[in-house]
This record gives sequence, structure tokens and C-alpha cells, in this order.
Amino acid sequence: PAPPQPPQEEQSWGPHRLALLVPFRERFEELLAFVPYMHRFLSKKRIRHRIFILNQVDHFRFNRASLINVGFLESGNDTDYIAMHDVDLLPLNEHLDYSFPEAGPFHVASPELHPLYHYKTYVGGILLLTKQHYELCNGMSNRFWGWGREDDEFYRRIKGAGLQVRRPSGITTGYETFQHLHDPAWRKRDQKRIAAQKQEQFKVDREGGLNNVRYRIESRTDLSVAGAPCTVLNILLDCDTNETPWCTFG
Repeated sequence: PAPPQPPQEEQSWGPHRLALLVPFRERFEELLAFVPYMHRFLSKKRIRHRIFILNQVDHFRFNRASLINVGFLESGNDTDYIAMHDVDLLPLNEHLDYSFPEAGPFHVASPELHPLYHYKTYVGGILLLTKQHYELCNGMSNRFWGWGREDDEFYRRIKGAGLQVRRPSGITTGYETFQHLHDPAWRKRDQKRIAAQKQEQFKVDREGGLNNVRYRIESRTDLSVAGAPCTVLNILLDCDTNETPWCTFG
């Protein structure tokens, strides 16, 4: 049966609009589940939103942080806050808060709720920020090619900007709060550490971020997935192999 259609936006939904930024590469089965689910979830909560699928189409290793930087820059003036949102993580508890995080970054997928990652400084999975606060951090570092560590570096940026991470309260569903779609047996993560990458991954990037992300938009397409609207940005990232030689597979 067709899923129930979410309510249409109304004036009573409030002034803010969320840009849901979803870094992506080749995980189409997850995308087909994610887009209609999140559109219904956010509409039911009366949150104005636009879903951006940030599809990396170059031949470099996956760079989640750079894709989020690009999504931020390309998300338009009609959105005033962002969610950095993994495509394989679906919120199951309707009490989770996706509203405008005026008081500071709001980590929806907090360590006591995320099914996999439970350390105190974890800010990955789903993180909300106002656009003003994201700019204050100069976005995320572009030096993290391959899987992992970019969100740990971003935690340090948040602290360096004088911001305090807030997390959900009153959620009683524990590790059952989210559905994790990723199947590690089916899709291996790119966890290789090449050249000096093993040492570099623990450093704070004090120079780069929004100010120096290098990319080109190959195409921009508005789609509907099971009746849910989204915008797909096909993104070609660029890499300075002198700066980060670990961006290539070779």
C-alpha cells in the first residue's frame, strides 16, 4: 500500500526551515527508504524542510565533511538551519527534537541513544546547527578522506567556537531510538589509512573548512521518492594531492 501522505506546509509551522544534508555515494537501497521516511517524520512534526542528497560522483575517496560543506553552501537562503544526517539512520521515536537549535548545536543521535557509538564526545549521525553557528565553526575540515574521524575533529571546532553541544532529554527508548540500515557484510566501509593519514586524523585543522572546499556541481535535480521531494546534487570534489595524498585509492 502507498504510504500516507504527510500534511502540507501551513503558516502555523513557524518561520524556520531545515536543510537536511545527506552525504551519499551509491547506497541507493538506503536512500529509497530514507527520503520518504524523513519527509513524513518531519512533516508530522510540522517542521519545514528540504532534503538535499549530496552525491559524490568524482573518483576520490568518500569525503563526508566536504560534502556537508558543499551542501551548506548550496542549500539556499530559504533554509536557516541544517541537519548533518547519515542516510542509514532513521529516528524511530517521535519525541526526538528536530526544531531550530537556537541555543547551540543539538546532537539528536546522542551517545546514550545511538545503536553503535557511545563515547561522550561523539557528535556524528545526526547533528543540528543554525547556519550562523556552522559558519562560526568555519564548517568541517576537508582533510578527511575515507571513513571516520571528521566528526571528532568537528567536536573540537564546536568547542573552539565557544558553543555547547546539547542532547535530547526524556527519551526512554535507549538504543532502540534509531533504526540503523547499514549492513557491514554487504557494504564495507573505507577505513584504510594511507601515507601520513594515520597521524593526521587526530589533528585539528585550524585553516580549512567552508573557506577552502573545492568542488563543482555537475548537476542539480529535483526528484520525488515515493511522493517525497528531495534535491540531488551531483558533486565533483577536488583534491590537492600534495596536501592530502590519501584522497586517492592508489
